[in-house]
Amino acid sequence: MAHDTDKNLQTQVIYSVYVRAHTPEGTFRAVIPDLDRIRSFGTDIIWFMPIHPIGIEGKKGSLGCPYANRDYRSVNPAYGTLEDFKELVNKIHARGMKVMIDVVYNHTSPDSVLYQKHPEFFYHDAQGRPGNRYGDWADVIDLDYTNPGLWDYQIESLRYWASIVDGFRCDVASLVPLDFWKRARAEVKQVNPDCIWLAESVHLSFACEARRLGFDAMRDSDGFEAFDMEYDYDIREVFDKLLRHECPLSHWIDMLNFQEGEYPANYNKMRCLENHDQPRIASFVPDMEALVNWTAMLYFLKGTTLIYAGQEWADRHLPSLFEQEPIDRETGMNLMPLMKKMAAAKKALFTGEDHFWATADDGRKIAVMERSGPERRCVGVFSLLGESAKVKVPLPSGEYLNHIGGNTVRVEGGTLFCDGTPLLLTEER
Repeated sequence: MAHDTDKNLQTQVIYSVYVRAHTPEGTFRAVIPDLDRIRSFGTDIIWFMPIHPIGIEGKKGSLGCPYANRDYRSVNPAYGTLEDFKELVNKIHARGMKVMIDVVYNHTSPDSVLYQKHPEFFYHDAQGRPGNRYGDWADVIDLDYTNPGLWDYQIESLRYWASIVDGFRCDVASLVPLDFWKRARAEVKQVNPDCIWLAESVHLSFACEARRLGFDAMRDSDGFEAFDMEYDYDIREVFDKLLRHECPLSHWIDMLNFQEGEYPANYNKMRCLENHDQPRIASFVPDMEALVNWTAMLYFLKGTTLIYAGQEWADRHLPSLFEQEPIDRETGMNLMPLMKKMAAAKKALFTGEDHFWATADDGRKIAVMERSGPERRCVGVFSLLGESAKVKVPLPSGEYLNHIGGNTVRVEGGTLFCDGTPLLLTEER
């Protein structure tokens, strides 16, 4: 881990907002009336997907992709002005929440301000043309971090934004040199000592393919030298197979246990069921009883919890990155009471020093998870099909309060009855 990472991040919740999709207006100021609701179910940090102007050359869709950044040092005029954004940040801070913004440092749009001023900062192919090294990213061109002038420019930009916001979600961070991120963290600390750093570390197969092609791709274990949190994409492909019924639950559980044994003490993998790049969880789990279990389990996992706006209403449609598609708030579903309860339990019962272990009942698709800290042991039981069953748990016989449902659960001989709803039981030390 970065030596100065705040352990409290382990018990916090990030809420991801795509300004274009969050309201019909799609502006900074239109988000402000929603802040009290966002705070009400336990959000600690709001992460805004890229707020910068979007490139026109090669743009995808009618509005372009926010990850095709045209100018690192201004805001998208479709969202409002810089003063509008600062007002939004002030309103968020007034409610006790922090703000993170997306920084896209692997590439820019072909018509970016940076390319116009410094074409030497960019990767060029064998024919001398700017482009990208791999992937179907036709609307962007890659940066070249062998140029030290690029490092200075990018870090200067980070220092500027760090005087306004509280942290950065770093897009495809694995493709940018680790030494750059380490230097950036050190220099940003002079402006904002408490800046939060989240790495979008890439899928395991993507990283391995990049290395086979001769490109650097930061390993997750090394990334913790610079970042407070990383995506859990190192095991995401197994999770996706689980959702598609292509592997047993125990395979994903084994990968969670592997992370616990492999990474540095106090490692923090940001946990999510969905995000702007992944399908909505409700599109895989349409049954609400089952979805309640998946959602409760998300909060139990070791690491910071991510909720993607719309997930609280069990939205099944993922908004397009290239068009304006406001999230659906009229689904008839409402997971916010559960999220509020789980966020409170996460803060009250878990610590950044917990040890994690889990087991799986593949036949009935039930996960039993354990978090052991200095003060208590917490056991979670999650029936991912929403079905009742007798379940083995690592607890002595006795009566236990279910911190989710408020009911009392009896453990006898290491076994309890799960009625299909999630359970969170504690044993004090």
